Amino acid sequence: MTPTEALEILLKSYRSYYDITTHEEPDALFAAEAVFRSHDEQYFLIKKAVVSEAESNEIVFIAVEDALDEALLHRLDEAAWSAGLERVKPHQSHRNTDVTLIVLADTITAEAKAAVKKLRHYKSYRFGLQGWSNYRLVALETSSGTLSYNRLGGSLKNLFRNIKSLQK
Repeated sequence: MTPTEALEILLKSYRSYYDITTHEEPDALFAAEAVFRSHDEQYFLIKKAVVSEAESNEIVFIAVEDALDEALLHRLDEAAWSAGLERVKPHQSHRNTDVTLIVLADTITAEAKAAVKKLRHYKSYRFGLQGWSNYRLVALETSSGTLSYNRLGGSLKNLFRNIKSLQK
């Protein structure tokens, strides 16, 4: 499976709940972006009597590369985290905005695989009163089916658990 084929399969799974934007430009750093927004309200008897509300967002950046080395990984990491934080609008009912980077590469160096596990970012807004941002990172080596992820990216491994199930 090539990284481009993996991208198409991955976008199918995100299409139901996420707003997807693909980038066809050859100089684009990310091949696609997926954005999920959720707003929840609880009210008492009438809708004007709002008891609580919470806004939760996730921004997913997907990069497709032939070969991933440590330098390219750090460049993608910094670009995804800063682009994700630029879109955060903290306010009273903001709960979280998570940033996710998925890298699909034909080959990944051993140094890059080790670096994936160490990359972490976190930011709180007004000491957590206006929410926070977490960072997930997953790198898939499509030639071998090897998956590398950081601590929070482990929650996405079920999406990639079996390459054969992605090919359906």
